[in-house]
Amino acid sequence: MEHRPSRLASCLKLARPHQYVKNAFVFLPLFFGWKLAGPEALARAIVAFIAFCLTASAVYVVNDLRDVEEDRAHPAKRNRPLASGALSPAEGLLFAGLLLFGAFFFTVTLGNPAFAGILAAYLAINLLYSFGLKHKALIDLGCIAVGFVLRVFAGGVVTGITPSHWIVLMTFLLALFLGFAKRRDDLLLSAAGCEKTRRSLDGYNLEFVSAAMMIMAAVVIVSYILYTVSPEVIAKHGSDKLYLTAIFVIMGVLRYLQITLVECKSGSPTLVLLRDGFIQASLVLWIVSCYLILYMEHSGHP
Repeated sequence: MEHRPSRLASCLKLARPHQYVKNAFVFLPLFFGWKLAGPEALARAIVAFIAFCLTASAVYVVNDLRDVEEDRAHPAKRNRPLASGALSPAEGLLFAGLLLFGAFFFTVTLGNPAFAGILAAYLAINLLYSFGLKHKALIDLGCIAVGFVLRVFAGGVVTGITPSHWIVLMTFLLALFLGFAKRRDDLLLSAAGCEKTRRSLDGYNLEFVSAAMMIMAAVVIVSYILYTVSPEVIAKHGSDKLYLTAIFVIMGVLRYLQITLVECKSGSPTLVLLRDGFIQASLVLWIVSCYLILYMEHSGHP
């Protein structure tokens, strides 16, 4: 007798909680604004994080409802709750509504109109993405990258910290880099004989995607180095040692290129982060080194 997962387990899988790590970009302004230890600002950032997580899950549900037939032809996505039949479309729609209600509740709790506007823009862009823009080459990746930038702005408005143009730019570039890596994986699946899961793949090929990845990787690294040695950044943080953290950024980007171009396992950037020890170590060392430089150095300045 075939075992069927419970509705609760299916809803949890449909919500894709492992993707919530993307919403950690909400905390970037807090981290670089020296307010990570401030209880009020941290609490507001956490509420914003939860609101983004619930909204993102609702978008995933809507996207799966739109792509049920395509997902059934995909070697991995056919196991998703809606594609496999573990949940009916009506149950999926009800679940999306509950998630959006939860996001609305936490947004109202914050009482910040600017945040509400940013979250609404994030939802609108993602719905447009699900209902057609994801089939437009380059525009699809632009939508994803803008979504990451909106997370940064959201973190800024709820904590009262204006994110620097450096952080915004690097967030956009990094999201494009990861997006191209994912498209490369889609192309490899298509070349292996799997049915194309996105019509936008007609606007990509391996040569273009690989070249674009290289460009994005180079620009991300150069932008980060320029950020760390920028006179305005040195003056703001009171330290000229931030450039040392570039070591971990460079190694992390190179490892991701290795995973993409050598191991051909870049289908899900989130799963790469959650499973690859090298990437995890690079990220942890970057966070620790930034914390020591920014917070320890800043504590010694008036």
